[in-house]
Amino acid sequence: MEIPLIYQMEEKSVYKTAEEAVSIVQSGNRVYVHGSAQTPTCLLKALAKQADRLKNVELVFITVYGDIHVDKPQYADSFKINSLFVSASIRSAVNEGRADYVPVFLSEIPDLFKKNILPIDVALVQVSPPDKHGYCSLGVSVDVARSAVNTAKHVIAIINPNVPRTHGDGVIHVSQLDSMVYCDDPLYEARYGDKVGPAELKIAEYVAGMIDDGSTLQMGIGSIPDAVLRALSNHKDLGMHTEMCSDGVIDLYERGVINNKCKQIHPNKGVSAFALGSKRLYDFLDDNPSIHFLDIDYVNDPHVIRRNHKMVAINSAIEVDITGQVCADSIGTYQYSGVGGQMDFMRGAALSEGGKPIIALPSRTAKGVPRIVPFLKPGADVTTTRAHMHYVVTEYGVAYLFGKNLRQRAKALINIAHPDDREGLEKACYERFRIF
Repeated sequence: MEIPLIYQMEEKSVYKTAEEAVSIVQSGNRVYVHGSAQTPTCLLKALAKQADRLKNVELVFITVYGDIHVDKPQYADSFKINSLFVSASIRSAVNEGRADYVPVFLSEIPDLFKKNILPIDVALVQVSPPDKHGYCSLGVSVDVARSAVNTAKHVIAIINPNVPRTHGDGVIHVSQLDSMVYCDDPLYEARYGDKVGPAELKIAEYVAGMIDDGSTLQMGIGSIPDAVLRALSNHKDLGMHTEMCSDGVIDLYERGVINNKCKQIHPNKGVSAFALGSKRLYDFLDDNPSIHFLDIDYVNDPHVIRRNHKMVAINSAIEVDITGQVCADSIGTYQYSGVGGQMDFMRGAALSEGGKPIIALPSRTAKGVPRIVPFLKPGADVTTTRAHMHYVVTEYGVAYLFGKNLRQRAKALINIAHPDDREGLEKACYERFRIF
């Protein structure tokens, strides 16, 4: 790595080994772990090697990727995971009772740090190399990391040349870093476009038809939002204000479809809190002045979101019941993900002038399990309430629920359910509402 001139005299003393850096962690500490593409795996591995000297170290984070090491059963006395979202890396640990989950809106997580509800002793982050002024970047995961770094008593940073230098709130001067560890591992990648099938493509067609030129978009995580982005190539003057972005935005930016010129806030600039996709995406975001990565308590604030006219929020779900209740984070009592930012954007889009909050999901799972159901599974979480619902889209059409009574909602949702599921739903509707 080329070290800036102001650091060359100290080159040998700048960096510590991962083991030396994490030795600052003590029993009973609360440790924040940077997430998504920038999960600092090498620091977690080093921390796991020191498990014998540690007791009750609490680890907090949102999404993490890869083998995080510290979640192994043999480390149960040393590390207590208290996650603010449930990603694949810790899903088993949470559902086996070896880790905990905190239900919380993403927009409110920074307050947990700032108000000392979850005060941070040590923050483990991964950043770009310092520039000639000594500033690093939190790259494609600014989200809650910005607040964690600001409030942590001690900050340990991996300096990685693969981390993109992004514009916005993610700038950190090296003087804020108590320890630096050099590592050039590639960032974690995700390819949502690989999972797009016929149902997703049909849903994308319906959703694209609902999006007016000049709209501002929020895209949730997964194959459906990526499919929708593919279907927008003939649109004009779209904007981006989103919690996360993935590969689907690249072509739209390069074609000028997304140009952000119609936005009411941050005109001419796209806004995101984090990104997860391929290396192509990370290269596209590197030093890209047209996209700003901002703190999640701003990006996901419904009062901020609503200020953009024609705000369209596109999110998915695990199941929707016939009254419009949405479960997007659990399968019955099995914790699959988390509350995240769905409600932040569903509400913000609903309040926006000309806005459209959309839940899009295939009518059945890949195994043929219905997703439009009479009742949510026992123990299932309500992520978005029925009172917040406007549009539900499946490959069979669009149901508009806002202002509809329970009977009208049931009829509208049955019309977009899988044809083989409609008879059973009609029976359930009759038993509950005495109509059909």
